[in-house]
Amino acid sequence: MHRRIIVPGALAMAALLPAIPATAASFSPGAPGIGDPYYPAYGNGGYDVSHYDLRLKYQPATDRLEGTATILARTTQDLSRFNLDFLLDVSEVRVNGTKASFATAGEHELVITPKSPLRKGAPVTVVVRYSGVPSEKRAYGFTSWHRTPDGGVAANEPEAAWWWFPGNDHPLDKATYDVSVQVPDGSQAISNGTLQSSASRAGWTRWNWRSDKPQATYLATLAVGRFDLTTSTTDSGIPVVNAYSKDLGPHAGAARASVERTGEIADWLAGYFGPYPYNALGGYVPNTDTGYALETQTRPFYSPRQFANGSNTSLVVHELAHQWYGDLVSVTGWKEIWINEGFARYAQWLWSEHEGEGTAQELADHVYASHPANDPFWTVRPGDPGPEHQFDIAVYDRGALALQALRNEIGDEAFFAILKGWPRTYAHGNATVAEFRRYAEEVSGRPLAALFDTWLFQPSKPAAPAARAASLAPAAGTPVAPKSWKKIAATNDAHEHGRGRAHAH
Repeated sequence: MHRRIIVPGALAMAALLPAIPATAASFSPGAPGIGDPYYPAYGNGGYDVSHYDLRLKYQPATDRLEGTATILARTTQDLSRFNLDFLLDVSEVRVNGTKASFATAGEHELVITPKSPLRKGAPVTVVVRYSGVPSEKRAYGFTSWHRTPDGGVAANEPEAAWWWFPGNDHPLDKATYDVSVQVPDGSQAISNGTLQSSASRAGWTRWNWRSDKPQATYLATLAVGRFDLTTSTTDSGIPVVNAYSKDLGPHAGAARASVERTGEIADWLAGYFGPYPYNALGGYVPNTDTGYALETQTRPFYSPRQFANGSNTSLVVHELAHQWYGDLVSVTGWKEIWINEGFARYAQWLWSEHEGEGTAQELADHVYASHPANDPFWTVRPGDPGPEHQFDIAVYDRGALALQALRNEIGDEAFFAILKGWPRTYAHGNATVAEFRRYAEEVSGRPLAALFDTWLFQPSKPAAPAARAASLAPAAGTPVAPKSWKKIAATNDAHEHGRGRAHAH
């Protein structure tokens, strides 16, 4: 922070300057952050994006990316300048067709000053021309771009966009996408949504993908490499496109045996969460050595390492559950992460029941009994874990425990009505934990503040009376782990965030 020092002479000089017209004075810079307390510099203020059109060219041999991003937005204030979150090298910016000045600031801010200030409520078209080598760019000491032997991948949470397109990088500002990528013949470009077309010319193939439903920036993905693509259709009629690196080695069979069940699992999840919300589905497994999976919208990202011990449909269940909980209904701020991870973990517990490998209650009993009262596990508050614990295992397992406690408190009929009604009520929007509690109270007709406080916000193990009320009675010793436990736990152990924090997305 810089402190301005005003000397008396400067005050006298200011008095001689002509007064700034009121109209000009009403224009002010957009905030450099959207207001998230966990990540104050993420996202931006002053505008709302409706669509990203990304026209890219990528050379796998050198990891060089060239792009033109056309961003359609609307101002939310009288705007003198605004920021985009971005790391690559910018050569030109135009706002409403006219060249704008630009500069960089902080770790990842592109600051744009249009030739003329922008009125509140006005439509704005921003065109950014850029290039660079994503793997050479770091912010806050890390990179979210995964270099692979045959290309590169953009996938991470809570940030990945800065390495391949400029944007308003926060879940509060969702938009639709057109992603068009030119790559050398023999390589494939994978992104979200439906494949509109692919065509080859002069040694290059252009892949055109479209996401026609609102999508958060961290859920947009790009993977370039040598892939085998498979296509199918779910029983409910959704087209499925899966992609597997041609160089997965011994993990190839287990990866396919898991991800090829995507359509079946999505249809099964629809029975709990309501109709699948998008017109495209799939997953991709690039040749990357990172450890985590991510619920990139319509086409989750999986690391080969997750299939080192064989197939794992529970992992696929987790990432597909996010298509409803996290993608369709997104967090308003990153402290609300339980809305994503508690429900995706609970979907794995429901899948365990479906597969006859342990009921949700048995899994809840095992989690409760496995962690003694002095285990740091209980100090993490899933309802507001703090940025350093945002992806802690407690957010997942304590988060799912809270849902089992809710199920036992209000009964199956109300509980499953909530699971299905919540995504419908907040479809394509954002929500908070407090809003979920109010919704659950409305559907169940029960006061639930104490239950939510006990299971989501207290930094301690719920006492035996609370556990018994939730049918989580402490047993003598630790209950035998349900058969599914190893596969569910594997979705934790194999995930590492780009900054080194262990978690499952």
